[in-house]
Amino acid sequence: MTICVCLAASGPVAGGELRVCADPQNLPYSREDGAGFENRVMQVVARELGARVKPVWLPEGRGYVRKTLNAGLCDVLAGVPAELDLVLTTAAYYQSSYVFVSRADRGEPYRSFDDARLLKAKIGVQLIGDESAATPPVHALAARGLTNVTGYTIHGERPQVERMIDDVASGAVDVAVAWGPQAGFFASRQDVPLQVAAAQAPPDLAQIPFEFSISMGVRKTDAVLQHALDAALVRARPDIDRILADYAVPRVDVMREPRAEAAR
Repeated sequence: MTICVCLAASGPVAGGELRVCADPQNLPYSREDGAGFENRVMQVVARELGARVKPVWLPEGRGYVRKTLNAGLCDVLAGVPAELDLVLTTAAYYQSSYVFVSRADRGEPYRSFDDARLLKAKIGVQLIGDESAATPPVHALAARGLTNVTGYTIHGERPQVERMIDDVASGAVDVAVAWGPQAGFFASRQDVPLQVAAAQAPPDLAQIPFEFSISMGVRKTDAVLQHALDAALVRARPDIDRILADYAVPRVDVMREPRAEAAR
């Protein structure tokens, strides 16, 4: 989920080159051919900084911040939670949530963990990390005693959420609950029409976040770079919005803007 921007010399744009460390196979975020939306976001941010991107491919894994940013290999991480306390974060450039994904020909979208259909549905969920830790949706389903759940691990021939969404399209799973940017991207590329709806935190789990603001992060001592990126993000906002829309990223920040409400 992260992209690391490495500066070629001292200063926020010195040398005119942003060396971007990204996972070479991590759609929809990044890919070696530049097909990920974070690849494209960094291109427009670099443009606003008067710099050019030089990619440095590095697979993600445990200790990514320590191995890249804090080791001096990189100076910026894109696609990090705004609350990540390991880094100094910029203003958020989008906010997304976990979502329900189901077939459009199977009835109304799922919108609540108390939807009675979940009692009998075949539910797909994503598991995170090598220890297959539970995501917030898994906690919500478990709190309701639902055991009709299939967990998808991060290891497989194809991306985890892609496998989940393929199973929704084929009917092997009735509904999947996954992180929005991944779910929206893979759902939009199915031949079978799928519907995506925000999975809001149920009242009994209000203390567990189901929505996250996404920012870029720098070392805690790099306030100058943080401010430069903040300014670039503001200038690039229209282009970034278009990129996120192209990749079907579900955005709760756009849904809550006054102009969106007035258009309904």
